[in-house]
Amino acid sequence: MAGPGESDAPNSVAASTFPIASEARLAGDARQTRFVLDLDRPIQFRAFTLPDPYRVIVDIPQVSFQLKAGAGAVARGLIKTFRYGLVMPGGSRIVFDLTGPARIANSYVLEAANGQPPRLVLELEQVDRTAFVQSLSAENRPELKPAITDTTAAIVPVEPGAAAKPAEPVDMRPVVVIDPGHGGLDNGTQAGGTNEKELVLGFGLTLRDRIEKSGKYRVVMTRTDDTFIPLADRVKVARNQSAALFVSIHADALPRREGDAQGATIYTLSDRASDAEAERLAEAENKADAIGGVNLTEEPTEVADILIELAQRETRTFSNRFARLLMGEMKTTVRMHKHPLKSAGFKVLKAPDVPSVLVELGYVSNKGDLEHLVSENWRNRTAGAMAQAIDAFLAKRLATAGSAN
Repeated sequence: MAGPGESDAPNSVAASTFPIASEARLAGDARQTRFVLDLDRPIQFRAFTLPDPYRVIVDIPQVSFQLKAGAGAVARGLIKTFRYGLVMPGGSRIVFDLTGPARIANSYVLEAANGQPPRLVLELEQVDRTAFVQSLSAENRPELKPAITDTTAAIVPVEPGAAAKPAEPVDMRPVVVIDPGHGGLDNGTQAGGTNEKELVLGFGLTLRDRIEKSGKYRVVMTRTDDTFIPLADRVKVARNQSAALFVSIHADALPRREGDAQGATIYTLSDRASDAEAERLAEAENKADAIGGVNLTEEPTEVADILIELAQRETRTFSNRFARLLMGEMKTTVRMHKHPLKSAGFKVLKAPDVPSVLVELGYVSNKGDLEHLVSENWRNRTAGAMAQAIDAFLAKRLATAGSAN
């Protein structure tokens, strides 16, 4: 993705094929800011906000950016800088770095009129942290905590003489976080016209419904639609929900030159990959954030803290225990990989206090696995096996915790 002053224009052949973005400009102040992008034809787009740091993301079809040098480098109003570029074949993205919390007040594409070209217009409006959090999707909202400076905005005054509403009962059930991988512009692996992001979302929703049937657990999804969620934000969902378990769902694929593989695999976190294939997969999954224009190269300093290290050691023990239990349940229903338990340095598994596993349901590059992955019957049976493993694992942990009190 091009920086504020860089060009990301394709070659001349591509320029004649894709829409052209010729000029971008900002207007407004710290309360309301408008972004306008001149185009040679109307396009479709999708705009959304991301927290910590505050950003606005605009996903558009692949565009030939022919903007002036330095476009995006000058701050104006709510926008510090913006960057743009190709993030995958067929898809471009514009990322706005904001000065603080803001909402998308309006966004639209204007048709060409009165000698003016088609334009993409984005209007931003300043809001406080509380309003920003409330504007996020339900799955992302719990992971965010209001800033200290915004605490007064969260206080609702009670009218004199009005009876105070009784507090809603707190749901004390253990939380299970289901994390369908990829989403948005990040399609994941692809085969036969099928995208991994769609397969794993469908499976994740089935697994959620199966777990919730028992009524014992509360399930939180990192995404319930085609949305890009950075890896760190997926981990935050689990940590801020004090989740009892985090299960990330994926479907692998092998490049043709590397032969064929089949069956489900269960991964846990380790500093050293269990084999070359595990290392390849972890590197591929960890690079997913590059698609979102997110810089996750700096690890939080607290990870080096000895207390976190001790907590993570215990968490890994529970993660490995759950992985073995999950394999035992799945192998009765699902075809497993010849080496079904593996480990590698997956960023999405790095919550130091939440037992976490990443499940590769199968290989979309394998014809037999792909037939299973798109089968509703197979999905229901596999989700049932995983739900049983989750119930057995958490029931034992709860019993152990209860006896220790």
